[in-house]
Amino acid sequence: MFAELLCGAVALVLYVNTLGADFCYDDSRAIKTNQDLLPETPWTNIFYDDFWGTLLTHSGSHKSYRPLCTLSFRLNHAVGGLEPWGYHLVNVAFHGAVTGLFTCLARLLLGGGLWSLLAGLLFASHPIHTEAVAGVVGRADEGAALFFLLSLLCYIRHCRLRGQAESWRLVAWFVVSLGCAACSMLWKELGVTVLAVSALYDVCVFHKLKLRQIIMLLYKRKNVHLLLNVFLLAAWGVALLAGRFYWMGNKPPNFSNSDNPAADSPSLLIRTLTFFYLPAINFWLLLCPDTLSFDWSMDALPLIRSFADWRNFHTGLFYLGLLLLAWFSLWTQQAAKGRDTNGKAHHYTNGRNGNSNGHSYQCNNHEHTNNSHTDAYNHSAQNGTKKHYESRTPLPTTENVVVFSLGLLVIPFLPATNLFFYVGFVIAERVLYIPSMGFCLLVAVGGRSLYIRMRRRSSRTMLVYFSAALVLLFGVKTVLRNRDWQNEEMLYKSGIYVNPAKAWGNLGNVLKSQGKMEKAEQAYRNALYYRSNMADMLYNLGLLLQESNKFSEALHYYKLAIGSRPTLASAYLNTGIILMNQARLDEAKRTFLTCADIPDENLKDPHAHKSSVTSCLYNLGKLLHEQGHQEEALSVFKEAIQKMPRQFAPQSLYNMMGEAYMRLNKLTEAEHWYRESLRAKPDHIPAHLTYGKLLAMTGQKTEAERYFLKAIQLDPTKGNCYMHYGQFLLEESRLLEAAEMAKKAARLDSGEFDVVFSAAHMLSIQ
Repeated sequence: MFAELLCGAVALVLYVNTLGADFCYDDSRAIKTNQDLLPETPWTNIFYDDFWGTLLTHSGSHKSYRPLCTLSFRLNHAVGGLEPWGYHLVNVAFHGAVTGLFTCLARLLLGGGLWSLLAGLLFASHPIHTEAVAGVVGRADEGAALFFLLSLLCYIRHCRLRGQAESWRLVAWFVVSLGCAACSMLWKELGVTVLAVSALYDVCVFHKLKLRQIIMLLYKRKNVHLLLNVFLLAAWGVALLAGRFYWMGNKPPNFSNSDNPAADSPSLLIRTLTFFYLPAINFWLLLCPDTLSFDWSMDALPLIRSFADWRNFHTGLFYLGLLLLAWFSLWTQQAAKGRDTNGKAHHYTNGRNGNSNGHSYQCNNHEHTNNSHTDAYNHSAQNGTKKHYESRTPLPTTENVVVFSLGLLVIPFLPATNLFFYVGFVIAERVLYIPSMGFCLLVAVGGRSLYIRMRRRSSRTMLVYFSAALVLLFGVKTVLRNRDWQNEEMLYKSGIYVNPAKAWGNLGNVLKSQGKMEKAEQAYRNALYYRSNMADMLYNLGLLLQESNKFSEALHYYKLAIGSRPTLASAYLNTGIILMNQARLDEAKRTFLTCADIPDENLKDPHAHKSSVTSCLYNLGKLLHEQGHQEEALSVFKEAIQKMPRQFAPQSLYNMMGEAYMRLNKLTEAEHWYRESLRAKPDHIPAHLTYGKLLAMTGQKTEAERYFLKAIQLDPTKGNCYMHYGQFLLEESRLLEAAEMAKKAARLDSGEFDVVFSAAHMLSIQ
C-alpha cells in the first residue's frame, strides 16, 4: 500500500495550486448557468437532461449523458454555492484516488517494486491530465476513471478467486464489477469500455492466450467458463449502450462544422486521412506533452487533403509501432530459459531480493499451459498454499502486460476516434485521462525490460535516474500548466498559439467583462482575422460596438452574424432594438417577427435561444403597446410566456402585461399580472410603480403610497421613482411634498427628458 499512498499523495501535491483557480471555459455552461444544479430545480431532472442542462431528447442536445457527474456538481452547489475552490478540491481528491487505484493495478501487473511505482508516478504527474483535473468539467473523466478502475480491479479479483473461493463470492465480485462499469458509463460515456478491457485481461493476462489460441478457443468452443464470462461482459455492454441510446431519443447528436471540421468534409479521402492522423497526434501528446491547448477545434489541426501531406508519414510510423507491439505481444512465443518472463508459471513469488525489479523470479523448464483448469492459481491451492494465495500469485509475463497495456491505451480511446460515430471535437486532452493509464504501463514495462537486459550497474543506474528525471519533468510541466487554468484570461492567452481564432475570441469576452473595451475590440478583430465567418465573434463585436454607441457599425456586424448563422436569435434581438431606437419601427417589427419564428431544433443551446426569442417577443409587444395596439401587444406577450424557458426572468414581461390591461381598463387582469411580476421578483421597481398607480386609481391610496415608497427605498438614486411618487402626491393635492419629489427627480435624472419635463410640470402647478 505504500506505493499507492505515495503516488496518490504526489498527485494531490502537484495539483494544490489549482485550488485557488476560478471557473474556466466549459465550467460556465456546465456549472454557473446549469439550471440542474439549483435547489429549486427537481433533482430528478439530472436523469433526463444532458451534461449541459438541455433535455436529452432535444434535437440540439449534446447527448452527453453524465448524471452522476452532474449530481456531484449539484452536491458541490448545495454545500458551497458557486465558490470555485470546493469544486476544485473535489477534482483534486478524485485525481489522488484514481492515481492510488491505478498504482494498485500496476502492482498487480508489474509487482510491488520500482516499476509499478514508476507507472503510478507517471500517471500522477502527466501534464495531459491538467485539463481533466484543473478544469472542473474534467470531473466527468475522473469519475469515469475511478469506477473504471474499481470495475477492473473487482474483475481481476473475481478471476484470481476462481477455484479458491465459494461460488457466491465469485458471483458477488463479478456483479460488483458490472455495477461499477455501469457507474463509470454514467460518469462519462467511454466508461463502458472497461468491460472490453476486463475481457482482455481475462483472455490475455489471466489465461495468457496467444492469438492462435484465441482463434482455436472460439473455433473449438474450449474453456466454456472463459467464453461465458466474455459473453456476459459483452451482453452487459450491449445492454448499457442500448439503454443509453434509447434514453437519448434514439438519435445521435449534431455538431457544427467548426467542432469537428473533418466530419463535415464531403471528401472521403480528407476524412479518412485526417481521422487516421488524429490518434497519432493524441499519442504524441502522451509521449511529448509540450504543446497543450484548452481547445483544438476549428483549424487548430488543418485537414489532411492529400497523400503528399508530410503528416501521413507520422501516421504511418504510429500504426507501424502499434503493429510491432501487437506482434511482440500476441504472436511471439516465449523462450524456455534465460528470458525476462517476470514470473512465469508456478515459481514466481513477490519476495524481495537483489534482482532487477525488486522481486525474485525463476524460469522453469516447461511452458505454462493454457487449459482451463491448469493455471498457477489452482496449482498453489493444490499445494496447500491457499492461505497465502495473494503473496504467491504469479505475475503476468512481459508480453501479457504489453498486450494489456495496449488494450488499456486503445480501447477507451476508440469512442473518440470517429470510427463508430462522429464526435464534437478534434482533440480533447481530458479524453486521454483513462487511455494514459495504458501509456504509463507501457513506459514502465519497457523500462523494466531494458533494466533486466542491461548488464552494467552504471547503465541500470542511469536508467533509474532517467526515469526519475522524466517524472520530475512531467511534474514541473504539470505545475506550470496548472497556472494557465487559474483564470480564463491566462487560459485563453495560453491557447493563442494552437487555436488563435477561438482563443482571441474568448479572450475578447474576458477583456470586455473587465471593462477593457479597446483591447476587447482588438481581440475580436484578431479572432475574425483568422476565421472571418465566426457568428459568435461577429455578434460579440457587434454587441461591444452597440454598448459603445456605435450603432451603425454594430448593426453591420449583427447582419454579418445572421448571414453566417441564420438561427442566431440574439443577433436578431439586438438588431431589432437598434432599429427601434432609430425609429425604424417597421424594420424592427419584421426583425422581431423573424426571430420569433426560428425553431430551436438542432441548436447547441436551446435555452439561450428561447431566452432571446422571448426577449424579441417582449420588445415587439412593447413596441405595439407604445403604438396603442394593446390587443396585439397582449397576443404577443402571451406567445412570449408560452415560449419562455424556465430560466428566463419574467418580471418585466408580466409587468408589461399589466400595463397593456391597464390601457384597456381591465383592472382585475392588470392587478393579477402586476402581482405575478412582484412574485417573480419582489424587488422589481417598475412593478412597484405601476401597481402603485393601479391602487391609486382604485382608491387604495394608503396601499398605493406604500408601494411608491418601497420603490424609492429599493433604489434611492433613481429619479423615476421620485417622479411617480410626486405625481401621486400632486393628485392628492400634497403640493409641497410633490414639489420636493420633483426637485429630487430632476436632480437625479437630469439627462432624462421625461423626468425633467414632469418635474417642471409639477413645479409649475405649485
